[in-house]
Parts: sequence; structure tokens; C-alpha cells
Amino acid sequence: MEKNSLEAQLGDALKIIYGIYYKTQNYHWNVEGPNFISLHQLFEEQYDALKDQIDDLAELIRGLDQKVTFSLKDIAEADAIGPVKVEASAQEMLNDLVADYTVAEKAFAAIVEAAAERNDEVVTGFASEALTAYRKTKWMLKSSAA
Repeated sequence: MEKNSLEAQLGDALKIIYGIYYKTQNYHWNVEGPNFISLHQLFEEQYDALKDQIDDLAELIRGLDQKVTFSLKDIAEADAIGPVKVEASAQEMLNDLVADYTVAEKAFAAIVEAAAERNDEVVTGFASEALTAYRKTKWMLKSSAA
């Protein structure tokens, strides 16, 4: 598989989204402070949504006749998103996730463009929907951090 192929971009996006899922779940468990309840619930809603998106993305990749395989080590070594900051304040957790969703936005915008060039309406539609969801999530996180 070519490094910059659509399939490679989808594989990289899967690592990004899985990394955000993992981080969001950790922040759900570890958030503290006066906004604990609302952030604990927000993070749970977000990682639940990501879990479904991860499965859909993996199945999309399989639909393109590509194998889906990676490890937590692959995610940890991916430069796209930073590590979980368990000792972070609630504000820092929110800002960290905003940065990660910015990475996801860029990845899925590139996938939309690449899929459109290939006239692949299925991938274009999937990536557009994901991009819409990530922009909304980023807005919610930024608003919670304000």
C-alpha cells in the first residue's frame, strides 16, 4: 500500500481516532473539579460515539480489501496525537482533546479530498460525516473550556 494512498490515509485516521478514544476514556476516569459531573458525562458520550466510529472506519477499510491491524504500541508511536495526561486539570484535558480533534479534522478533510479525486462516494460520504462530527465535538470541548 502506498504511503499516501487513500487506504493509508484511512489507516492513519483509524489510529488517530483510536488514540482519541483511548485518551477520552482516560480523561473520563480521571477528570476532577467543580465541573466533574458534566465533563465525566461529556467524555463518556464522546468515547461511546468514537467506539462506533472506530468500528465503522475499520469496516470501511476492509470494504476496500485492506487488512486492519495495529497495536496500542502503533497508536502510542503515532505522532498525530500526544499522550494521555492523567494529572492534567480539567481545563488542560479539554484543551488537549481540542488539539486532538484538530488533528482528526485535518486527517478527515484530506480523506474527503482524496476520496473525491477517486470518485469514491462511499468514502467521501463517510469521511464528510466524520468530519462534521469531529467539528461539532471540538466546538463542544472548546465551549466547555471557555
